[in-house]
Amino acid sequence: MEFRKNIETLLSTFLETREDLFLIDLKISAADDVTVILDGDNGVTLQDCLDASRAIEFNADRDEHDFSLQVMSAGLSEPLATPRQFNKNLGREIEVMLADSTTIEGELAKVDDEKITLILRYRKPKDIGKGKVDVEEEKEILYSEIKKALVVVKF
Repeated sequence: MEFRKNIETLLSTFLETREDLFLIDLKISAADDVTVILDGDNGVTLQDCLDASRAIEFNADRDEHDFSLQVMSAGLSEPLATPRQFNKNLGREIEVMLADSTTIEGELAKVDDEKITLILRYRKPKDIGKGKVDVEEEKEILYSEIKKALVVVKF
């Protein structure tokens, strides 16, 4: 537990110097393999990962505790986890799996500390007559209802 606390402190100290970066996840395996996943308001560069790695590597005592270290950015396959990550992706299409396992896809329009707002665009049958009409509506989703949210990549 003391080893984890030391890594958290070193990482926290580094992130205080880089307010544009934020921690997504810190994993430490039973074999002391440390994995740090970072994201940033403007993305994460290779240099950002190197700087974070050095901040931990150069300040941890390997004689006291041997470990392996991997620092990476949150990729497109990583789910959005924090309001800050959602905010960074405003205007993008995201797919949200809700706690009841239903899936909603829409444009991320608003983000606050409690919820996100998606703009849903779809076609539905006309109330009278044949054909379909375009529909656009807003849907608010509380973070507590979100099981998983991913940015939709379109080619």
